[in-house]
Amino acid sequence: MTGSPVSRAFSSPSSLLAILAVVALSACSSQTDSVRSGRALANEGAQSSGVVGTEHAKVGETWWFALPVPANTTSRPIEITDVAVLDVPHGIKVLKYGAYSKVDTEGIPLLVREGGDAPDFSRLTNHIDKPVRVAPGAESDIFYLAKLKITSPPQGTTRQCRFDYRQGDQAYTQTLDCEVELKTS
Repeated sequence: MTGSPVSRAFSSPSSLLAILAVVALSACSSQTDSVRSGRALANEGAQSSGVVGTEHAKVGETWWFALPVPANTTSRPIEITDVAVLDVPHGIKVLKYGAYSKVDTEGIPLLVREGGDAPDFSRLTNHIDKPVRVAPGAESDIFYLAKLKITSPPQGTTRQCRFDYRQGDQAYTQTLDCEVELKTS
């Protein structure tokens, strides 16, 4: 016998074609499994065009901050699968995220103190554990909130909201402008 078993596997044209087919298929599946940078969500809106905040927050308080309402600018539906606030300064801790119906909350509370003017979110349906579908060319009826705890005087603003979503077989991530400033008195 001359040559190794590996070299004999490549000596046959049909074996070589089979190996190339496997490589090509794995490349195709990795493209659909990889997360791409998205552009389906609108970049305008109340939460994306300014800073919400208060100068009268206190250490120990908990605040709910509304992320931009997902608006699908494409001709195909999307499903929001995850959200996060990316830049959180020292002095602020994200406790959790929520997803609530605008109807249940009678609008969108951009920034509310828990126990103050905030709706009683514990009594409302939280949609955070399942994908939220957004129709083509429409704004979502569900909006997202971050529950923030002030642990010490904040050292800056909380900003940049990431949305992960699926459109068809493809996963996307998109960062939208958002900013909240909680100053302690």
